[in-house]
Amino acid sequence: MKYTEEHEWLLVDGDVVVVGITAHAAEQLGDIVFIELPEEGATVSKDDEIVVIESVKAASDILAPLDGEIVEVNEAIVENPAMVNEDAEGEAWFFKMKVEDLSALDELMDEAEYKDFIG
Repeated sequence: MKYTEEHEWLLVDGDVVVVGITAHAAEQLGDIVFIELPEEGATVSKDDEIVVIESVKAASDILAPLDGEIVEVNEAIVENPAMVNEDAEGEAWFFKMKVEDLSALDELMDEAEYKDFIG
């Protein structure tokens, strides 16, 4: 897994990258009550605001971690946003994207670097 400074995790699965938010981010947000995901087929650029999350504490935007195309979204978390609080780094992934340049992942943090970052 790779991690961003915006508390997203990325898991490479072939030429597709699965993206979600970290357990740390979910804990900081508190009880999540609403999630709006991007459209499948949307082309996004790194740092585009593509997901809206609302919790009892705050509203946040999730930025695209890389350039690419959204190929699948996790409708289960739209129907049950609390899933993110329960399994942020597992079943509660946000979207899958086909990335133009997988080498861009090299610039992101690994798990040890992320733990130092949030430490």
